[in-house]
Amino acid sequence: MRELVPLGESPQSRQRRGVALVVLGILLFVSSLVVGAALAPDVGAADDEETRRTLVGSQGGGPGLHEHGSVYLLDGRETVWRAGDTDSYFDVTMLDNGSVMAGFMDSGYDDCGPYESPCAHTGFRIIDPNADSDADPEIEYEYSFPVRSEKNSEVHDVELLDSGEFLVTDMDRERIFTVRGGEITWQWNASQRYDAPADPTRTDWLHINDVDVIGEDRYLVSVRNAHQLVVVERGAGVVEVINEGDGDSTRGDPTLLRQQHNPQWLGTGSVLVADSHNDRIVELERGPDGEWTVAWEIYAAEGVNFNWPRDADRLANGNTLITDSLNKRLVEVNRSGATVWSYNT
Repeated sequence: MRELVPLGESPQSRQRRGVALVVLGILLFVSSLVVGAALAPDVGAADDEETRRTLVGSQGGGPGLHEHGSVYLLDGRETVWRAGDTDSYFDVTMLDNGSVMAGFMDSGYDDCGPYESPCAHTGFRIIDPNADSDADPEIEYEYSFPVRSEKNSEVHDVELLDSGEFLVTDMDRERIFTVRGGEITWQWNASQRYDAPADPTRTDWLHINDVDVIGEDRYLVSVRNAHQLVVVERGAGVVEVINEGDGDSTRGDPTLLRQQHNPQWLGTGSVLVADSHNDRIVELERGPDGEWTVAWEIYAAEGVNFNWPRDADRLANGNTLITDSLNKRLVEVNRSGATVWSYNT
C-alpha cells in the first residue's frame, strides 16, 4: 500500500465546517472575496524550466459548454497550433503519424435521420495539424451520427485499436462500440447490466464518458452517473466493477467516486481517476480482499481547491497532469502535491 497523502480540503471536511458556520456564511462570503483576491496564487506562474508539450481538448464555453470548442498543442505555454470552429471537443489523442484523434459534437448538420434538420452530430475526427507548414489544421476523417440533443449525448472518448477498429463511447444510447470503415463491428449496451429507461436518448441516464483498453479485448468504462467503473470483456460483458455498491445495487458509493471522468488504468489493481463531483484526483488500489480503497488523493494545487476536475494522467516521470475544468487551468503535480507546472486556459 502506498502512503496516503491527503492534500487540500476534502468535501467531507468542508461539509462539516459548513454546518458549523452556516449562520455566518453570508457575512463571511463578502469578506472572503476580498481576502481571496489578495491571496489567490498567480495561476500559470509555476517554474517552467523544462519544456512540456501538452495536447489539449477544450469543450468550450457558452450554454452547456457547447461553444468555441478547440484542440490545441502547447509547447511550454506557447500555442503551436489550434483547430477550432466546432461546438465541442473532448478527449484527444496524438497518433503515431502526428495526426490527432478527438471526440467531438457540432451542430448545423442536414443529415439528421429521425430528427428535425438542422441537427447536431457527435462522433470522432482525425485532424491533421499541418504542423510542418503554414496551412491551418484540417479534418482528415470524420465518423459521426445525428443525436436528439446537443447536451449529454456526446461522444467523449475514442481509442484506436491494434485491429484498426475505433473504440467509441456513446452517451446518447449509453453503450461502447467498435467501428471500422464506417460499420459497427461490436457493441456493449449498458442495458445488459443497468435498468434502462424506455428511451435513453431522452434523458441523461448513465453518461458513459470514457473507455480505455486495458488488455486484449478488455476495456475500462466510466459509467459516470452510477459512480462506477466497469471492466467489459469483449464477448463476456462486465467482468469487474470498481465501486460496486451494497447488495444488488448498480450504483456505487459516492464518497469513493462521484460522477467521475477519464480513469487511467495504471496496471493490475490500480487506477487513477478524476473524481469530479468530489473535487479531487484519486488513485484507487485493489486490496487482497478485492475491495478498492484510496491509495493517494489530492484536492488542491497552488493553494486553490479543484473545481470539477475532468482528467488526470500519470506521466512517465511519475507526476500527475490534471485538467481542473471550472478553474480553467492545467496543473502538473508531483507525488507530494507540489505544482511543477501550470497553465491558465
